[in-house]
Amino acid sequence: MTLRLSLLAGALASAVVLSPTAYAANIDGPKVFWKISMWGNPRALSAGMEALAEKAAAETDGNFEIKIFYGGQLSQARENLDGLKLNAFEGAAFCNFYHPGKNPAFMVFSLPFLPLGDPKVDKYLRTKMFEHPALVADMEKWNAIPYVSGLLPQYEILGKGDAPVTLEGWDGMRVRAGGGLGSAMEKLGATKVTLPAGETSTAFQRGALDAAAFPFTYAHVAFKISDEAEWFTGNLTPGTSECGWLFNKTAFEALPKQYQDFLMENRDLVMDTELAAYAEQDKKNLPMFEETMQKITYSDEELERFREVAGKPVWDEWIAANKDKFDSQGVFEAIWQYADEARAQ
Repeated sequence: MTLRLSLLAGALASAVVLSPTAYAANIDGPKVFWKISMWGNPRALSAGMEALAEKAAAETDGNFEIKIFYGGQLSQARENLDGLKLNAFEGAAFCNFYHPGKNPAFMVFSLPFLPLGDPKVDKYLRTKMFEHPALVADMEKWNAIPYVSGLLPQYEILGKGDAPVTLEGWDGMRVRAGGGLGSAMEKLGATKVTLPAGETSTAFQRGALDAAAFPFTYAHVAFKISDEAEWFTGNLTPGTSECGWLFNKTAFEALPKQYQDFLMENRDLVMDTELAAYAEQDKKNLPMFEETMQKITYSDEELERFREVAGKPVWDEWIAANKDKFDSQGVFEAIWQYADEARAQ
């Protein structure tokens, strides 16, 4: 976490909040109103899209209005792709593991132990992957265009009850974790439970869950998991997922070119704002976690054992399970290729 905080500190001042006077109105165009569907409350993940909306209003003198609708007002979390296909709204957030069958190629991001820990590598890699033909094809089925990644931080796990201070401690635990990350936890004997973020805290309260994996630290607080938890893992870093942003293809193609160009030229704004917001949350949340919960730290030997058991075996299973749907081997290899490119820059 220290690495991520130090790398992102410089982005915070310029990216977190944009005032209405930060930009001159210099894009002429017609009146356009875009609705973006999002579940939950405003949070670090949505900070980038809020910054985009504010800049759109300023640059167009209010003619291009983008509004994020929270709390599932337009659609439930698992149904945002369906809403895009039906032209019910112009954009939406999505999480790949909420509906793996709808976006099979995007599930590559939920495989464990991918090279996504360095924020600079992560941003470059995910930006390139959002243009990969297999991932673009995933979204074409839903009349959607991949826009930007949510750049979710590495996951850690919060829970209550007996703390899994060794890897054997996960045996029999019910863990909210999706995709390949859930498969990794199953390799340790845990039971994978896939729930939308907004339902997880209630499941904790009802005793239906023992632990939950979320992007560390902002999502644990945003969805009140930290209110229920008694312990947290500090260095498990088993992987992450993709909760990003999509545009309705019909709506995007109907925009005047100057509005299309504005959206595509401001992808960095969205992602840099997200990263800065995550870092700012960590500054507040980490001390609180350490004060109120037991911190679990695994030895290097245990972490290596976890990777051996739940790394390559999960990768191989995913590639084999999807080889007849798309070029799963090629998608997986592209992750590592783009990571190498990012490191070489």
